Amino acid sequence: MNDSPGWTSPGSSPAGGPSGEQGPQWSKEQPPPAAPQPGPGVPHQGGPYQDAPPQGGAHPGAPQHGAPYGGGPYGGAPPGGAPYGGAPHGPPGPAWGPPPAPKPGVVPLRPLGLGEILDGAVATMRTYWRPVLGISFVVALITQGLSLLSTLSVLDELNTFSSDPTSVDSSDFAGLMAATGAVYLVAMVVMLLGTTAAAALLTPVISQAVLGRPATVGQAWRTSKPQFFRLVGLTLLIPVILIAVVLGCLLPGILLLAADARPAGILLLVLGSLACLPLLTWLNFKWSLASPALILEKQPVFRSMSRSAKLVKGSWWRIFGIQLLASIIAGMLAFMVQVPFEVLGMILDGFSPDTYFSGGLDSFGAVYYILNSIGGVIAQTITLPFAAGVTVLLYIDRRIRREALDLELARVTGLAPGTGS
Repeated sequence: MNDSPGWTSPGSSPAGGPSGEQGPQWSKEQPPPAAPQPGPGVPHQGGPYQDAPPQGGAHPGAPQHGAPYGGGPYGGAPPGGAPYGGAPHGPPGPAWGPPPAPKPGVVPLRPLGLGEILDGAVATMRTYWRPVLGISFVVALITQGLSLLSTLSVLDELNTFSSDPTSVDSSDFAGLMAATGAVYLVAMVVMLLGTTAAAALLTPVISQAVLGRPATVGQAWRTSKPQFFRLVGLTLLIPVILIAVVLGCLLPGILLLAADARPAGILLLVLGSLACLPLLTWLNFKWSLASPALILEKQPVFRSMSRSAKLVKGSWWRIFGIQLLASIIAGMLAFMVQVPFEVLGMILDGFSPDTYFSGGLDSFGAVYYILNSIGGVIAQTITLPFAAGVTVLLYIDRRIRREALDLELARVTGLAPGTGS
């Protein structure tokens, strides 16, 4: 018996009929064999087997012609006690079971495992490399370029301060710190918006890759354009909520410190930090599927967050583990790509290891930051579609498990169940 709904192995019908009634019974009077051959399983008139059905698993009503069923007149002994419609006589055929799931695209249309999700993300990059890498390259080029320009705008002041801190007075130092903070804030916002744009354009491409259909950048833009500003709002709203959670956890300790209650304030800060970290992690992954829900279901911001929470419910640890593993893989790829450019920038800027470990920063020039940005463009071009692919495939997997989305996708693609590839 197979556990899949609607599937049963042939020959596994119950003893009773559909209403619970008993099946046909053996007649007490069996036809005599062609030649009396005493032995096991041969009925004898007037003998001890007169009221017993013949052995060997013949179905009810089968005539007893020729040799007894000990050797089997149909070639090979049938399995003992097999009900009507059981396994056929002769050599065994292929094993029975559910048919393979259809696979029109990069993943099969059924619940996905860890390896299938990671492989599907890589297969999407390999099969649809033109739109995928084109989108991620443009996004990475814009984000890294704007970050580079903002860094170079304050580079001279930073190098001057690093080489001789006493040459900068307090007012200039405050202005330098404000400018540096603004630079990093701009870089963070640019990176956040770039990731949003990549998710908006890559999500439709990945959804078409699951269906095995061609995808272009123009099609991706037409699909995501109506939802783009909602996605920007979602991308900005989630960090704001997380920051508010952090402030809520740390505020009691900060207030006590402001009131000169140092021991109690420090204790509350430590306890708030310990409580804040798991809460932030839980909320972050609870809403991790909101972006594909917003793009593919055309949901508003808060509805997409509730949809993500519903899909993640009951599988938080699995989603946490898969996305954490994907982040580690993406981080390792980015590290391996970016480190050679960073080392080359240090060498061309005359930045020696002794200077680095002694804390000197005056050798960081424009060449170093330019090469570092080039490495960042290449690393982002590779890691952005991989991370987006894992997120979208996790969303599709959760909808398959909770809402039988695979049946709808199979209907859309025109593939009947059992049409695997």
